[in-house]
Amino acid sequence: MCGRYVVTKAVNDLLPDLLGGFDPLPDDYNVAPTALVPVVRDRGGERRMPEVQWGFLPSWAKDPKAKPQPINARIETVATSGMFKRALTHARCIVPALGYYEWVVTPTGKQPHYISDPGTALAMAGILSAWPDPSRDRDDPDRWHLSMAVITRDAHVAPGEVHDRMPACLTPDAYDEWLSDRLGPDDLVALLDRESLDVAHELTHYEVSREANSVRNNGPHLIQPLPEPGSTRG
Repeated sequence: MCGRYVVTKAVNDLLPDLLGGFDPLPDDYNVAPTALVPVVRDRGGERRMPEVQWGFLPSWAKDPKAKPQPINARIETVATSGMFKRALTHARCIVPALGYYEWVVTPTGKQPHYISDPGTALAMAGILSAWPDPSRDRDDPDRWHLSMAVITRDAHVAPGEVHDRMPACLTPDAYDEWLSDRLGPDDLVALLDRESLDVAHELTHYEVSREANSVRNNGPHLIQPLPEPGSTRG
């Protein structure tokens, strides 16, 4: 799964084919569900980068606090799920990230690992929902509450996987096809399956401070690797 991730200004330079021309991303080393996060979407053939809520609020929900608001959608069922199939067909996005966290349960507690591609940043595939706020006029531009979920896949294809799920990510070759309306649902899933498999092979991970366990903590120290056992800080 993907339940916490990292985004920094460096991502703009690491993903030039996706983020070229956009303002630098904000630094957030502990992005958590319900946060407003930047995503890239296509509107009328033009890429835009709105801030949307992480946690998918379907358009038919009765109110903005309705449950569930899933943060992830499974690639295996995203094209057939009543919750997600319309979004896959009509409202896809890309969620830029420097990396993400996963946890391993140990006898002394949950140990976070930071997972990334050392050579670049991650373009996580997402789906969007637009919820109409009934308290606002139909012509009010702020009527629409945008939210998203990150699509995940089986993580056992990644070397040294930490969790059984991982975000499904895209390479630059697939940005246009994913964001445009040229492909149908089955072809989109096939594209994402191929692309995310390629990205998965490049991922690495290492243990980081347990300060990452709390969303109250933030800063670059959260993604620094822990010292190897027996080593000393010089």
